[in-house]
Amino acid sequence: MGYKIAVVGATGNVGREMLAILHEREFPVDEIHAIASRRSLGQEVSFGDKILKCKDLEQFDFSKVDIVLMSAGSEVSKVWSPKIGALGVLVIDNSSFWRYDQNVPLIVPEVNAHVLDEYMKRNNKMNIIANPNCSTAQLVVALKPLHDVAKIKRVVVSTYQSVSGAGKEGMDELWTQTKGIFVTDHPTPKKFPKQIAFNVIPHIDVFMDDGYTKEEWKMVVETKKILDPKIKLTATCVRVPVFVGHSESVNIEFESEMTADQARDILREAPGCMVIDKREDGGYITPVESAGEYATFISRIREDATVENGLALWVVSDNLRKGAALNATQIAESIINRGLLKKAA
Repeated sequence: MGYKIAVVGATGNVGREMLAILHEREFPVDEIHAIASRRSLGQEVSFGDKILKCKDLEQFDFSKVDIVLMSAGSEVSKVWSPKIGALGVLVIDNSSFWRYDQNVPLIVPEVNAHVLDEYMKRNNKMNIIANPNCSTAQLVVALKPLHDVAKIKRVVVSTYQSVSGAGKEGMDELWTQTKGIFVTDHPTPKKFPKQIAFNVIPHIDVFMDDGYTKEEWKMVVETKKILDPKIKLTATCVRVPVFVGHSESVNIEFESEMTADQARDILREAPGCMVIDKREDGGYITPVESAGEYATFISRIREDATVENGLALWVVSDNLRKGAALNATQIAESIINRGLLKKAA
């Protein structure tokens, strides 16, 4: 017997990817429902070789499903996730709204799946589990196995984030501007604050009072919540003209010695990690190769001589997958494998 699943936000980039990954991973599905806003009612999306017609969020009866994968944005999740959770249905939410609620676990299964046991077994009525920010998810997958061996004190990360992290509008803007430049049209920014084609923008999300952006703040707070509150982290988040795949330059300072060879051996055995690290032309991963893949790829592993016990890494992952849809699916798989989910009647 399988499970009854609803994907909310099914017409968006992440919603479509959720449907694709559920099918690819042969998730035990008895029923699958594509849910969207009223303006997308009847729009068709794919689930394997099946075509699903989108149903209206406002009219759908969520009490008949077991799991809802929510990817419709913070405002929708703020209203609907508690309503759905109160029905006894598990909500795995991809928005930022619930990530910082102390009563809601923030999960990357390779890192802190054990948190699910206590949360699902205690008598709670929320039934909401949060998916982290895409840039945080791949970072903590790489940090966790190293942290287990030699405690991490401090992390400095610079991100190179693809336009798909800003949704379909971001991808469309890069495509339109790139084509326009070749026919001498002046690129007009709409989704992004400045031209994204043939450019980089050191600004993702809104600015905060301390000069950091909210995207950078998210990485700090989420890493502490998922991995270890004692880790100090600073981030600079940059949007780059890449369609899919986030990259990160990561400098780590450990409490005890960690050599590049030791780190390479640890990461080769770590869940979710794929080490591609040859010191030769092309012996590393770029976003193009990560697109469509499940792994968090790690390259350019080397010692950082500017600090004691320092290491530098290059971390790349498909942000629509590990950064969103894949991680949400893995959370559902972890809950099922632990026998923590009660089926709907």
